[in-house]
Amino acid sequence: MKRVAPDPEFVMMYRKGIPTSKIAAVEDVAETTVRYHLQIAARAEPGIRDEHKAALPLPARRTPDAGLQNLADILAFHESEGRLPVTHGKSAKERALGVWLVNRRREAAQGTLSPIYREALAVIPGWDKPSTRKADDAARWQQRLAELQKIRAAGGDWPRHQKTDDAHERTLGVWLHGQRIDYRAGRLAPAKENKLNEVLPGWREGRGHRGGPRQAGQKASNPSSDQL
Repeated sequence: MKRVAPDPEFVMMYRKGIPTSKIAAVEDVAETTVRYHLQIAARAEPGIRDEHKAALPLPARRTPDAGLQNLADILAFHESEGRLPVTHGKSAKERALGVWLVNRRREAAQGTLSPIYREALAVIPGWDKPSTRKADDAARWQQRLAELQKIRAAGGDWPRHQKTDDAHERTLGVWLHGQRIDYRAGRLAPAKENKLNEVLPGWREGRGHRGGPRQAGQKASNPSSDQL
């Protein structure tokens, strides 16, 4: 059957992004015939070539090897630590994984996340929700501060982080010991230092030689010790 150029079926399929080779196969004609018809159609409507390109399916996005390694590392981290890595983690590797995870969460929200990542991360409930660890840590810090303030206001001594069978005392002692370590290393946030100075005067010195409060001007026998 002789076709009138340009054949509307050829043009319609071409507009939908179907390649000329497939049009020829579907219509059982030579590909050169399809091209001839489309050339005539393009002279009358130059825009059909842009429509064809716009309708082409997006190429499959290749998942980079580095991304797959990060994915494996995050799954392993979650299995061993019971949580996801965060951007403010203690190690450089955790912080890097935390940044990578933040980017994947953004892609998930935008609907552009790679199916490979989506399917693998689906084994971790809530992985795509922002971490609450920073807020939890801040709340815990305030709680420890309030507990220790209450003890000191009642006349209690500074808690010990060792050589005590009292679990609560040891918990507060470890917390206070950590604040002193961070202070000496220059890692304690100024806001926290100011709060400790305000609420717990003498928190940096702690206990004296015989278990009582250290007197003003009294030197510790070991400057690096917390005297707990």
